[in-house]
Amino acid sequence: MVKLMRRVGIAGLLSLSLLLGGCSLLTSGTDTTSSTTSQQSESSRNQTTSATGNTQQTYKQLAKMTYQSGSAAAIKVNSGKSTLAASQWKNSKIDYGNLDSLNRTTTDTAYLSKANLGRSEGRTAQTWSPTGWHNQPITVNGKRVYPQNRGHLIAYTLSFNLTSNGQYRAGEDGSLDNPKNLATQTAYSNQKTMQIYEDQVRTALEQGKKVIYRVTTVFRGNELMPRGYWSQAVSTDGSVNFNVYIWNVEPGVSFDYATGRGKADSTMQVAGADKVSSSQNTSRSSQSTTTSKQVERELVKYAYKYVKKALN
Repeated sequence: MVKLMRRVGIAGLLSLSLLLGGCSLLTSGTDTTSSTTSQQSESSRNQTTSATGNTQQTYKQLAKMTYQSGSAAAIKVNSGKSTLAASQWKNSKIDYGNLDSLNRTTTDTAYLSKANLGRSEGRTAQTWSPTGWHNQPITVNGKRVYPQNRGHLIAYTLSFNLTSNGQYRAGEDGSLDNPKNLATQTAYSNQKTMQIYEDQVRTALEQGKKVIYRVTTVFRGNELMPRGYWSQAVSTDGSVNFNVYIWNVEPGVSFDYATGRGKADSTMQVAGADKVSSSQNTSRSSQSTTTSKQVERELVKYAYKYVKKALN
């Protein structure tokens, strides 16, 4: 009887393992389809995106997510792979998205070359106040800090020789005070996390490569301060390819995203706040899929372990 029960248990666990393994294969199959789709012509890809609502759906998923203290400063989107089509790079320009009905930034897409690189020296003062902007000093760990920046979607140093409308014109300084390119961003998100990905773009341009770089500010509902920055890029030679969601958070400060006002909060921590690197601050997948995949892996691991023990 004991042997029979053991056999039944083993059979059940084997079935569970195969079922979960099948789920993994289905997921892999979906990823392969997505990869194939991204290789189609831009017109076909746009039709696919329009039909499935992938971009809009991803935005909604990101907007629903809430940062948990102590988590990574950024997470991967689409397994970290860009959905941009490198073949769409034709000439240097920036497509600035219009402000929405609440005067908030939307999406900026930059088609960049080495000609668009510039330096920060000589920048003039910014006067535009994006939604959620207060520039209020806060005392954190005994220090007076300004946790908010006027954050560029497309970095100032990546936008030279382009007009305020994003068209190429030699001699133009970078985009400094363009309302369509400025949002209320935490100092940490702007100066630490986002720099990691901007540096990838900058390095590629310095090497003479061409890059498509897109940044979308993600707002929840009618909130005035973005919850995060959805950033992705691809170079025409494929050496640059990332797709991440950068949390708009600040160590030691919590924000009311509806208004943009912040307050000192010792419980708010960001993983790697004292040492930022791409690997430390980019989790393996988005929170919307991590939990199910972790459970799946643990169940498969447990099933095989139990089967091995039972057979011995």
